[in-house]
Amino acid sequence: MKSNTKTLTEGPLTKQILLVSLPLALSNLLQVLFNMSDVAVVGRFAGSTALGAVGSTSIFVTLFTGFLIGLSNGINVLVARFYGARHPNDVHKTVHSALIVSIIAGVVLLLVGLLGSPALLRLLNTKEDLLPGAILYLRVYFLGMPALALFNFGNAIFSAIGETKKPLIYLSTAGVLNILLNLFFVIVCQLNVVGVALASAISQCVSAALILHALTKVEDCYALDFKAVKLDPAMTKSILALGLPAGFQNAIFAIANLFIQAGVNSFDSLMVKGNSAAANADGMIYDAMAAFYMACASFMSQNYGAGKPDRVRKSYFIALAYSFGVGLVLGGSLFLFGREFLALFTTEAAVIDAGMKRVQVMGLAYCISAFMDCTIAASRGLGKTIVPTVIVIMGSCVFRVIWVYSIFAHFHTIPSLYLLYPCSWALTAIAEIIYFIHCYRDSMKLFHEPVTVQA
Repeated sequence: MKSNTKTLTEGPLTKQILLVSLPLALSNLLQVLFNMSDVAVVGRFAGSTALGAVGSTSIFVTLFTGFLIGLSNGINVLVARFYGARHPNDVHKTVHSALIVSIIAGVVLLLVGLLGSPALLRLLNTKEDLLPGAILYLRVYFLGMPALALFNFGNAIFSAIGETKKPLIYLSTAGVLNILLNLFFVIVCQLNVVGVALASAISQCVSAALILHALTKVEDCYALDFKAVKLDPAMTKSILALGLPAGFQNAIFAIANLFIQAGVNSFDSLMVKGNSAAANADGMIYDAMAAFYMACASFMSQNYGAGKPDRVRKSYFIALAYSFGVGLVLGGSLFLFGREFLALFTTEAAVIDAGMKRVQVMGLAYCISAFMDCTIAASRGLGKTIVPTVIVIMGSCVFRVIWVYSIFAHFHTIPSLYLLYPCSWALTAIAEIIYFIHCYRDSMKLFHEPVTVQA
């Protein structure tokens, strides 16, 4: 197999995982910071109503983008597995099948977002004064969904072979453009929520174009050739077998969070605005940690494909330690400097006070999620996807809904609402770890068998 790229099956794992994860973490952080610029610009230059309108859409943005990210995780695992096993033909088939799957997914989500935005926002009991701006923002923002699907497709492929610097460069370029367009559309053109949504859609198209162009210039088996694009039935089935459960898990996870948003919406508009500002920290911290989850899946998949059980096990523990540490440091910093963080999005003291109610609960809780999400990534790195998804749905999603209608319904306070996050993470993590230990032992027996994708 011709390759200009180092595989992830040799060398010191502690250093390698860090070097692969850091550009990915920076990419994720930049993406969040650029998205946060939408909220910051409207909050400072268009007022608190525009801030609340954009913030009210965050759950749905997370729902749809989470589905695309989950789908790309299936692409990542397959490419890494076949690349580590040195099966270039399978890598080629996976890449070109995945492109079509990603395009279809992006277009479907675009249509859902355009047609379903009003009903979805009303389902959350979005405040009437925020509803028109929220609908408009969603409809314009979702014009970039196909491009976002394509960027995630390219990012998954590059990450699978350990190349995370290129996506960082492309995302940085598009992100700077996003900020400049935000300022231009909102301050100069006075487009408010439409302006920041349009800036996001344009920047997503730019990042997608850059990463697709880079894939066409690669001299390796994962290179993209538009003339060779077609759906291979076996590979498409494998992509969907791994990607759809992960995508639906993220989507269902977001749906469970809709009940939390509905709980927030049961308070006054001031609390909704404060929650919108504070919730920006979730993406920043969680996505920085998520870089190590993707690295975990890539390293485990390649080493599993290469038949190296020691590196498979060590990859999990090293990635878990890194992600826990990142969550603890970033969450602790948010806890200490929460007011300064919230001041980036609003100048109103009352909104900052409302946002601090979330920060004080969540700041030191993010690190707990590492035990859940890193273990899920590890199971998927071994080709296991159905059971981890079921566990997450029961432990985090169903549990959260029950909490909202029992604990929160009884106390009806913001702290009682936000405490469900660390509690659900801990419960789900315990179940995921127990399952991972079981499937790891079983998978180690299969090293001498052909590479397959198992549910």
